[in-house]
Amino acid sequence: MTTETKRLIRVRTEKSAVFKRDGFGKKKQLSDSWRKPRGQHNKQREQKKAKGNLPKPGFGSPVAVRGMHPSGFFEVLVFTEKDLENLDAKTQAIRISAGVGGRKRKGLQEKAAASGFKILNTRVIKERVAEEKPAEPEKEAAKAKKDTKKAKKEAPAKKGTSKTSAAAKKGAAEKKPVKPPASSASKGKSKAKEPEKKEEAAKPKVTEAAKAPAKKSAPVKAEKKPAAAEDKPRAEKAKAKKKPSSEVKKNE
Repeated sequence: MTTETKRLIRVRTEKSAVFKRDGFGKKKQLSDSWRKPRGQHNKQREQKKAKGNLPKPGFGSPVAVRGMHPSGFFEVLVFTEKDLENLDAKTQAIRISAGVGGRKRKGLQEKAAASGFKILNTRVIKERVAEEKPAEPEKEAAKAKKDTKKAKKEAPAKKGTSKTSAAAKKGAAEKKPVKPPASSASKGKSKAKEPEKKEEAAKPKVTEAAKAPAKKSAPVKAEKKPAAAEDKPRAEKAKAKKKPSSEVKKNE
């Protein structure tokens, strides 16, 4: 950029004026975009003091610098790599369109830099790297629940067998004969048996090891007892036969 263009750009900034429509600060719905005042008694049209300037010849920028970027280049909007073919890198600068994606933008920027163009909106394009995030405990618990549900669905045969077994049990319970109501005599016997059962339950249970020797000794005692029992009636018979003579005489 030459010194003359730098000077003209400085003059352009000094001469710049802002033109705002009349009454834009009085009403909220009015913007500050320029509208020509047409009222008969409008103060801005009559150019009263502090009512704002009207666009006139003299506020314009120098023709050599008009539409130039502050960097000293004329701006050109670019969409593809073909748009770079008919451009001059000494006087024109590039602005890549916002609609261009990251992959195409990267190639366009590389080609423009290689051919010596100034890029007004360069971007650093980062390549995405897939990072494995640590699994959260809530997600792990949800996965475990899903696995259990799948396992239950995969094994329907077990559920079917359990249902059939339950149905068989119900059928067996229904088929059992109903006992007739017990009479008063049987009720009395059952009441008498109840305390006996309670006493048996209260007694300590004898183990199998303790029962085994008792069974062996039982037949030996049983063999001796009948011998003593047989001796007693024989002795009684002998006494009965040997009656004293005095008793016989009395009977006579």
